[in-house]
Amino acid sequence: MDSPKKLQDIKVAVDAVIFGYFDKKDLQILLIKRNIEPFKGGWALPGGLVLDDENLEEAVRRELYEEAGIKPDFLEQLYTFGNVGRDPRNRVVSVAYLGLVNPSYHELFADSDADDAKWFSVNKLPKLAFDHQNIIDIALKRLRTKIQYQPIGFNLLNDEFPFSDLENLYKTIVGQEIDRRNFRKKIMSYGLLNETNNVKKEGSGRPGKLFTFNQEKYKELEEQGFYFEIK
Repeated sequence: MDSPKKLQDIKVAVDAVIFGYFDKKDLQILLIKRNIEPFKGGWALPGGLVLDDENLEEAVRRELYEEAGIKPDFLEQLYTFGNVGRDPRNRVVSVAYLGLVNPSYHELFADSDADDAKWFSVNKLPKLAFDHQNIIDIALKRLRTKIQYQPIGFNLLNDEFPFSDLENLYKTIVGQEIDRRNFRKKIMSYGLLNETNNVKKEGSGRPGKLFTFNQEKYKELEEQGFYFEIK
């Protein structure tokens, strides 16, 4: 005779890997400093348990705002992490999200169970709580792949930007040099950039023209089966 099944005692959480980009600097990740155990005083991804009356995306957006004051425009589900023992308190399954923001449009403030919220270079991360380093590693791989076939990188730039900023952003995220001439030719051929009447002075050269991303044009092309590719 089969033994009685044990009742589940599993909690559901959300964690967010939020990438930011400062002009001509490393790619950044948002971390919060925990003020509760476990890992009190340590750095971790923003996140927490899902409330009984919340959808998953509602929960992650609430946690981001409560712990860091962030409201990302781009946010998508990344992966589910459920290894036994990943949280010393309970059996916790976490649904992780990947988000992109322009840090200059967001003023960080820590609240809830966070003492601080801060941007860290992906190349200089502190020791992280739980399995959050593993979550970040997977998110970074997803970002580096996705940015080469979907123009999500524009979410990290200012509303108006010189073309050189777009080049630097892609080079930074991909982690290697790009063929500048081929990159510019491909980007401009898609018709996704609108040239403005504004310019930006950089160094000793002549001022560069500023562009904006044409979101409507991208949506139109996407409906036609358009595939964005930079390689």
